[in-house]
Amino acid sequence: MSRLSPQPPLPFEAAQAYEETVLGWAADAPLPAGIAVARDRAYGPDPQHRCDVYRSTDARDDAPILIFWHGGGWTNGYKEYVAFMAPAVVGLGMVLVAPGYRLAPGHRLPAAFEDGLALTRHVITHAADFGGRGDQIYLAGHSAGAHLAALVALRREEAGGAGIPPGAIRACLPVSGIMDLHHPDPPAASLEERIYSMVLSDAAHDAVMSPLCWTVGNTIPMYLSHGESDSARVVHSNRRMAALLARQPAPSQLHEEPGLDHFATHTCLRDPKAAWYQRLAGLLQAHRRLDPSAV
Repeated sequence: MSRLSPQPPLPFEAAQAYEETVLGWAADAPLPAGIAVARDRAYGPDPQHRCDVYRSTDARDDAPILIFWHGGGWTNGYKEYVAFMAPAVVGLGMVLVAPGYRLAPGHRLPAAFEDGLALTRHVITHAADFGGRGDQIYLAGHSAGAHLAALVALRREEAGGAGIPPGAIRACLPVSGIMDLHHPDPPAASLEERIYSMVLSDAAHDAVMSPLCWTVGNTIPMYLSHGESDSARVVHSNRRMAALLARQPAPSQLHEEPGLDHFATHTCLRDPKAAWYQRLAGLLQAHRRLDPSAV
C-alpha cells in the first residue's frame, strides 16, 4: 500500500473504526495469485488525481470495468478503502478502478464531482490499458463515493461535456449514498452542518449537488442500496430518490440490506457472495445476453 497522506480527524468513532478496518485489510492482505495491480496511476494534475487498477493477470482487453469511489464525507478517505474488494470484483471477470479525488475543505464541491467526470473519461479513454472495454463501464461507491457515482451517472450534460460517450456507462450501483445534501436547519456541529461549513463551495448549491435533483429523464439503470440500520439521512434520501427514479425511462431498484449499518454495507463486500455482488453479476449476465460481443 502506498504511503497515505495525513487527513483531518474523522468526525466520530464509528468512522474511525471503519477506516482502521479497511486500511488494515489493504495493508495486511496480499493480493491473491492471478490479480495484478497498477497503483497511483495519474488521471489529472493534482496529487489526489490517482487511481489503483486491479485486473486479472490473464485478462484480455475486453473486460467490463467497475469504478468504485471511496467514502469519507468528502473531507476524508483514501482509494485504499476499496482495495479489499479486488478479489471479488476480479472474480466476476471485471477490472476494478479505485480512484482518489480532491477533498474538502481544501477543495469543496463541485471539485470532487469534476474529478469523477475526469476519472471516468480517463478510464474510458485508456480502457485497453486496463484490460477493459470503454463501453462497458459500471459506476459505484460507498457513502460520499456513492453520491459521486450517482452524480456522474445522472448529470448527462456535464458527462457529455467531459467527453463521456452516451451509452458507455451501463449501470450505477451506489452503496449507502447521501443523495440529498439539503437540510433546512442543520444542527450545529452535525454531519448535516458540515455539508454547509466544510463541503459545499456555495450553500445555495445543496440542491445542485444532490443526485435526487437530477433524476428527470434518467437513462442509466440505477440500483440503490442502503443498510437496514443506516443513517436516517441516507435511508430517507435513497427512498425519495428511488421514488423519482421509478418514474424515469431507465430501470431502477432500491435494496435494503438486512441488519447492516452505514459502514457494514461496505465492509460486507469482503464476502464475494454478498447480495450486492449478486446484483452486479446479474447485470453483467443480462448485458452479455444483449451484447454478444461483451465478455
